[in-house]
Amino acid sequence: MTSQAQDPPPTRRVVRTIAAAAVSTTLGTLPVFLLGALAVLVRADLDFSETQLGAAATVFFGTSTLCSLPAGRVAERFGAFRATTAAAVLGTAALLGIALVARSYSMLLAFLTIAGAGNAFAQIGSNLSLARGVPLPRQGLAFGVKQTAIPVATLLGGLAVPLVGLTVGWRWAFAGGAAVALIFAAIVPRDQPPPPRAANTRVRAGDAATGPLSVIALGAALGAAATNAFGAFLVESAVASGISPGAGGLLLAAGSSVGIVMRLSVGWSADRRDGRHLRVVVAQLVGGAVGLGLLATSGTVPLILGTLLGFGAGWSWPGLLNFAIVRVNRGAPAAATSITQTGVFAGGALGPVAFGATVEATSYDVAWLAAAATLLAAAVLVTVGKRLLIIDLTRRDARPRARRRPVRAGQPR
Repeated sequence: MTSQAQDPPPTRRVVRTIAAAAVSTTLGTLPVFLLGALAVLVRADLDFSETQLGAAATVFFGTSTLCSLPAGRVAERFGAFRATTAAAVLGTAALLGIALVARSYSMLLAFLTIAGAGNAFAQIGSNLSLARGVPLPRQGLAFGVKQTAIPVATLLGGLAVPLVGLTVGWRWAFAGGAAVALIFAAIVPRDQPPPPRAANTRVRAGDAATGPLSVIALGAALGAAATNAFGAFLVESAVASGISPGAGGLLLAAGSSVGIVMRLSVGWSADRRDGRHLRVVVAQLVGGAVGLGLLATSGTVPLILGTLLGFGAGWSWPGLLNFAIVRVNRGAPAAATSITQTGVFAGGALGPVAFGATVEATSYDVAWLAAAATLLAAAVLVTVGKRLLIIDLTRRDARPRARRRPVRAGQPR
């Protein structure tokens, strides 16, 4: 292809592209994970239950689900710069609104709706900017850096509990996030002009079919359902087991730090591996299930080990998943990842509220076991989707052509 013959982008531009993608994704998810970390304080002020806390996360991720496909179309047509700028503006409005205006649970939900829309544009715009602006041999690490945004958001949320929430109040944590988002909105780096025919937002000929992507999206939905509940309820669960809110926030921060390191390591190793990316995703989901299962047992040691394994394995797969999908969908990466991202958002919408309802009806132990089982089911679905993807791509490559095309290097195995 012509784009492959071009000189690689200058190093400075590549670094700016990766940094902007990471910051954008962090700010996109910051509102919901700040809420999860500060839930003990926010619930006491606004007076809502664990189920309503889960429902708040559902509103956030549900809005992201509905906006994911439209965000993919906008990004493919107008470029990553406009999508990322829209995300930053929406995130600023949501964080500032929660800090200054939210005096009731319904107002909190209203601003989380705005934040959810911003999150969709942040995720899809970042995926496109990395696919278009980072050389192929470095995209695994780039997506790993971008996906550190989620544990960075939970890390900031965890640190916000003892440093801000328990000192000057939880609203100041959201105000600080709004200030950072506003600054970022003013300095979003411009990307290259969209390639010809970018207005065509369907997955193009030669890319993966929608069917296998949909199966993988369903697996991603289950994985996100468990892991987003994990991030939203870890501090609450730790406090319920007898740990102080400050210690629970530090535990969340420690787990998030492990998640950051693992996502970077997974991305770095992906650039040095020829395929087999979805196989690694499956292994991560299984490891995460073990971690969440440990949270169902009593004692401080299982709590710590479960947290570290949950972040290190169970929540380190999204970047590698995005990278695998982009590798087999070079024609329209934003449109393709918007399919799988819809699954991630849908799982994030349903998981926390289901977890919260399970806690109220039974206990945290039962809820963690159910979350672990959900991760195992996600591993099965991703395995099935991987096989369907290989069959589809192999069939396409086997079709008679004037010039036979070799199997693409990014084909999953």
